[in-house]
Amino acid sequence: MTALAFLGVAVLISLVGCGVLYLRSRQPTSLESGIDAFKREMHALSPEQDLPPQRGARPTQGRPPRPERPDGPEA
Repeated sequence: MTALAFLGVAVLISLVGCGVLYLRSRQPTSLESGIDAFKREMHALSPEQDLPPQRGARPTQGRPPRPERPDGPEA
């Protein structure tokens, strides 16, 4: 009977773990979460020209691309 009890405890722990993982990974269904998801998608699709320049960033337009460094022996 002890082997059956051990198996029951292992199954119970497994079911509790699966339940926790399911509850943590489900999609939110509230109205606010839908609005936030829409805002994230619109922000991802917006062109980068509409974004304000970052502080200290240098413009890259008109500058040729940087040449790649040749791979040399490591010191």
